[in-house]
Amino acid sequence: MALACGAASAAPTPQFISLLKNSPAELFDDTDLRLFLDAARKALDEGDMTVVKRYRFRGHDCTHLRVRNEAQGRKSDKRHNLCSINGQWRLVREPNTGETR
Repeated sequence: MALACGAASAAPTPQFISLLKNSPAELFDDTDLRLFLDAARKALDEGDMTVVKRYRFRGHDCTHLRVRNEAQGRKSDKRHNLCSINGQWRLVREPNTGETR
């Protein structure tokens, strides 16, 4: 059901890095990537990113986010679904149905 975001460690999981392909984040060095992931985790925990909607899916609190970034003239505007599962935010495929908040 989910791809791990790797919220517990500073190193991202390969699945999370694959989401950054063909985006400006491909140009990030290790320090940039760490800063990006730390900011993303903080935003998920504190709700600072653009939240399109919040919903419940299979008993989990979920958020549909719009994420924009830019580096060296390349821009990205993507949307992701994340659910809090066992205290960690995980990327999930968009559910067909879900309870809205």
